[in-house]
Amino acid sequence: MLIAPVLTSVLLAGTSMSGQTQLDAASAARFADLALACVHQEYPNKIAHVLNGDADVKPPRELTPAFYGCYDWHSSVHGHWLLARLARLYPDAPFAARARAALAQSLTPANIAGEVRYLKGAGRTSFERPYGLAWLLQLAAELHEWNDPQAQAWSRALAPLEEAAAARITEWLPKLTAPIRIGEHSQTAFSFGLILDWARETRDVKMMQLITSRSRDFYGGDRHCPIDYEPSGEDFLSPCLAEADLMRRIMPSLEFANWLTGFLPSLPTTRTASWLKPGVVTDPTDPKLAHLDGLNLSRAWMLEGIVSRLPANDPRRPALEAAAAAHRAAGLKNVTGEHYEGGHWLGTFAVYLVTQRGLQ
Repeated sequence: MLIAPVLTSVLLAGTSMSGQTQLDAASAARFADLALACVHQEYPNKIAHVLNGDADVKPPRELTPAFYGCYDWHSSVHGHWLLARLARLYPDAPFAARARAALAQSLTPANIAGEVRYLKGAGRTSFERPYGLAWLLQLAAELHEWNDPQAQAWSRALAPLEEAAAARITEWLPKLTAPIRIGEHSQTAFSFGLILDWARETRDVKMMQLITSRSRDFYGGDRHCPIDYEPSGEDFLSPCLAEADLMRRIMPSLEFANWLTGFLPSLPTTRTASWLKPGVVTDPTDPKLAHLDGLNLSRAWMLEGIVSRLPANDPRRPALEAAAAAHRAAGLKNVTGEHYEGGHWLGTFAVYLVTQRGLQ
């Protein structure tokens, strides 16, 4: 499914830093189509699967019966999040019925029971930790917020897996002795942000305290983040910006502004985007090289998140806003679905950005 060129112009102009999205239903439908095309497409499939014996040699739909599409487990999970988010925001749009049908097909008690069995299987302690588990909790948060009888039934069905994912994070974090600072799935800062947002939505005080404590332990004393070294060639997350986007969730405005001075001391105080250039994808059919399209989208929302916590008169805001706009433009123009390598996941990053999920 190709996103028409008009969509890019709509998206570039359609969302303000204030948190109000103007994404129209027709444009949202094109993003929904990306997820609808893959959430129940089983192949190609890349599974991270521990085999304990011959009996574990099964097709993806039997291993993880709810989240077997979209090439890999975490992409399937956040593809379902995309459908839930857009169906909630655009309940009367033509695509909403198809999104609901896809969610209803996946989020059944039987399917989720199968997911829980898989997650708790021998040798799977680190399965999808933390990235996939964080997106699972973000899906749960979206359903919690959705005041709709069918969505609440899906929320109840998902609850056992939600609880298992939260328990896995809760067991892991006290044992983690250092943060994971890479630009791919294992990065802790990005996942901590998603998990914290879920904990606040569900009022999970224990998780809120744990994420806040671990974040301050890991990142509170950080200085001089080497953002000039970014990006690595396969990044889809910025180690420096993701950390700052996490800490703005935790620190009061003035504390965060002071922390940011030490963390990124070279931020310009004039309106320029030249200090942080968007990544360039040279081959969108290469699944690793295509990560840089996701980096541009995630950088855009992280920069907007950083701005949202700074005082209104902070002189760094114009440069952060300019860089966010440049990355937004670079990222959104490549969310086309032309190549499955990006089409199975970039729609989620685009929707997270344009609906300003992380700012709510």
